[in-house]
Amino acid sequence: MNRNADMEGSSLWRNVRLATLRENLGPLGIIEKGAVAVRGDRIVYAGAECDLPSDISSAEQVIDCEGRWMTPALIDCHTHLVHGGNRAREFQLRLEGATYEEIARAGGGIVSTVKATNALSVEELVAAALPRLDALLLEGVSTVEVKSGYGLNIGAELKMLRAARQLERIRPVRIVTSYLAAHATPPEYKGRDADYIDDVVLPGLSQAHAEGLVDAVDGFCEGIAFSPAEIARVFDGARALGLPVKLHAEQLSNLGGAKLAASYGALSADHLEYLDADGAAAMARAGTVAVLLPGAFYTLRETQLPPVEALRAAQTRIAVATDCNPGTSPLTSLLLTMNMSATLFRLTLEECLAGVTREAARALGILQETGTLEAGKSADLALWNIEAPAELIYRIGFNPLSERVFKGERIAR
Repeated sequence: MNRNADMEGSSLWRNVRLATLRENLGPLGIIEKGAVAVRGDRIVYAGAECDLPSDISSAEQVIDCEGRWMTPALIDCHTHLVHGGNRAREFQLRLEGATYEEIARAGGGIVSTVKATNALSVEELVAAALPRLDALLLEGVSTVEVKSGYGLNIGAELKMLRAARQLERIRPVRIVTSYLAAHATPPEYKGRDADYIDDVVLPGLSQAHAEGLVDAVDGFCEGIAFSPAEIARVFDGARALGLPVKLHAEQLSNLGGAKLAASYGALSADHLEYLDADGAAAMARAGTVAVLLPGAFYTLRETQLPPVEALRAAQTRIAVATDCNPGTSPLTSLLLTMNMSATLFRLTLEECLAGVTREAARALGILQETGTLEAGKSADLALWNIEAPAELIYRIGFNPLSERVFKGERIAR
């Protein structure tokens, strides 16, 4: 009787080839002829089927995977998913020769999205974000980081975070939020960045934290945004509240943002095209993950590649993400992101796949919860109709997902 009770809500995926992404099992953590057992919302076994404990083998639900591949469910660790409007007109201007910086200084860029975002209610922001979120989920994604940063006033920043939290109440997905009020300075604070931080960024952060709306604090350290000294003030505010930090750094120039982030033990520094070897080494020492964003590199037609060899030499962890946003990366495919990471940045198969699973989880500070297939972790799984893991990266515009599992719940494609 107790044994039957133990098996309630249990599932067993057998006859499956596993890419566990566990580092102690070699590249990709591959286990041929594997099995994954789940009880409730937790993995209780992930390993060779021949070693499956007898008390697990008689699960309530047994799924024959017929030799398909299973990976951890994918993780998009850098998005601006919640926003209003689009910037197709700016895309056209870039095609005609304008640079990202020229557009931003002329009142376009982030500030134009701010107007569209401020005009929407929480419910409208949720409705606008759902098609983007659904596109990610259809590709096996079960965790998505969502930033604020298109409000630039306290009320609107909180509104974006509330919309992000609401997404995980209406879809089977884990949402991790980042407070990004230090994204740009609104026109009314032009030339007064310090006042904007005092009046909006820091008080807004305190309110967001009090409401339980923020998991981490982000900023944009760049010549068209905030200086390292200004970002340090924001990070000090985060530290006082016990919140982890991350940073948009070295995208358009090298201001030393990555080293600053590392000095605060940041979860990640993102973009990094202009990162130098010292910055890569500082990140490695701090355990700060390098999040590469090929969608923005591609959309902006950049030529400065992120220093992948320097990251490898320093043994800096590497993740990749869509950077889904309306201006510089209107990308809602993590599969395409992996292909772009390999093709544009020359990442390896293992770097790409680890970059959207294990290292993406590390970049969000949730590696203890998800990102690999191993006992004790959340049952976030992706089953694929492929012959080899390389197909996930090699194909363009092709989605081989068979099913997604989130916290033990099977979700057909």
